[in-house]
Amino acid sequence: MLKKYGKQISRLERKSSSQSVALPLLAFANASLLLMSLSSKFLSPLQIFLLAVFPGSIFSLWQLQILHDCLHGCLLTKGQNEIFGMNRKKLQANILFWGSMPSAFGYYLYLKYGHLTHHQNVGDEKSATLEKLFDSNQKDFEDGDVLFVAHRMKLKGEIGPKFNLPSFRKGETKEIKMSISKSGFNLWKIGRPIRNAMAFTTSFMYERIMLVMNDLVVAITGKNFFFPNKPKEFHDECALYCRCAVAVRMLLWKLAGWKSILF
Repeated sequence: MLKKYGKQISRLERKSSSQSVALPLLAFANASLLLMSLSSKFLSPLQIFLLAVFPGSIFSLWQLQILHDCLHGCLLTKGQNEIFGMNRKKLQANILFWGSMPSAFGYYLYLKYGHLTHHQNVGDEKSATLEKLFDSNQKDFEDGDVLFVAHRMKLKGEIGPKFNLPSFRKGETKEIKMSISKSGFNLWKIGRPIRNAMAFTTSFMYERIMLVMNDLVVAITGKNFFFPNKPKEFHDECALYCRCAVAVRMLLWKLAGWKSILF
């Protein structure tokens, strides 16, 4: 493609952006998610589920894809160091931070620390496994996409995270390895699409619930215990984001009750 259409592609890479369309679309998607969350106060759990399926899931996907463009630098107008009176990089960071709310999908953590490295290490089981990702002491994930694809793809290498639990023997600990995504995928059977869809859906939803709970733990303690070896800078930024995310959810709860969090 580059050999055949190199000039046309290069021109697009240098000049094109989706700011005029995607930025208003992100604001619309997030405002819609916020309003639907607030409206959940008046809905039954079944109605909330249906609303989350459509159009909630579409708005959530728009949020992810537009933030993905922001991360890659093709959302904002190119060639300008200042946009809306703000430094381009600072604006990009703010869009990534605040534009991922309200959400319980962990988009910010994944995009900020895991997606760009995914393009470097995709498919390399020596550089990126679940075990290495959770045990890593570097700021960025080796391949953040591993966290998502484990729900639907057989991955090579050992799993993670690891937890050291107290043993019945005095002074000893027992190492436990667990992976919600891997456990869910292990329930899949060849030729059983309905079973597989149910296993994927339940494991993914359960993991999202655990993420919401973990956000509260990180907000209180200032540390993400799933990644114990990562540097202080990583944990500080995680804590800042989680505190803001928890504040947004608490406000939604106050305004619309627990059903807003269910949505």
